[in-house]
Amino acid sequence: MPSEIILQQTPDNAALLNKREQLAAVRNRLTEREAELAQLRAQLKAFESRYLRQVGILYADLDDIEARIAEREVDLYDSESARNRAEEARQRAQETHDAAFGEAHTAEVFEAPPSLKSLFREVARRIHPDFARDSAEQKYFTLLMARANQAYSRGDIDMLQRLLDDQIEIHGKAASDDAAAEHLRLSRQIQHAERDIAILDAEQHSLLASEIAQLFLEAEAAEREHRDLLTELATSLREQVAEAQHRFEMVERQIGAHGR
Repeated sequence: MPSEIILQQTPDNAALLNKREQLAAVRNRLTEREAELAQLRAQLKAFESRYLRQVGILYADLDDIEARIAEREVDLYDSESARNRAEEARQRAQETHDAAFGEAHTAEVFEAPPSLKSLFREVARRIHPDFARDSAEQKYFTLLMARANQAYSRGDIDMLQRLLDDQIEIHGKAASDDAAAEHLRLSRQIQHAERDIAILDAEQHSLLASEIAQLFLEAEAAEREHRDLLTELATSLREQVAEAQHRFEMVERQIGAHGR
């Protein structure tokens, strides 16, 4: 990798050095935000998996029994309101079943279309760490390349296109070697990094406002009190499932008593 050129301390060079320091600082903040958000995503994903295994399947069982009760009450009462209750209960049961078991059935191998592959190759040609001009840019390109790989794996063509547009804008509009062009290039890179930080902050805020994140925070608070919130929820739900099963059996006996 070529060594960095030491500039004489002219006003233009001093401004460039200041811009480079700003860029390094904002890229460090961006790297930290990326790491924080990746950790939050991983924590919430692991917690959600545990929640679905311990609690979600019990909600699915409970709603299924409630739907079966409502459907049998149609036979018992034969009214429009009973049929509406049964339909709503079955729809709710399907939704909780899909939430609890849907992940296992919807996982598919992603096959990238040719247009996505072509776009990814063009992005990689511009941001691969091997093409960096110095160690700071290599570190930043490594971060961008990780983002491009994630976008490619989920078929996010908009993210890949934005990464490409950023590089074209930065380098295409400041292609000459003079100080003014370099200053413009650095300014644009700072703007793009600050914009990316704002996007990550917004995503983090959205994640923390989600129901699963709120439950995760409650579970962490319970753990500090030496309690297991999900185990407590599962115990309560098992009791509700048993009670619902008892009500279903009572409805069945009523229907049997009426000869239906």
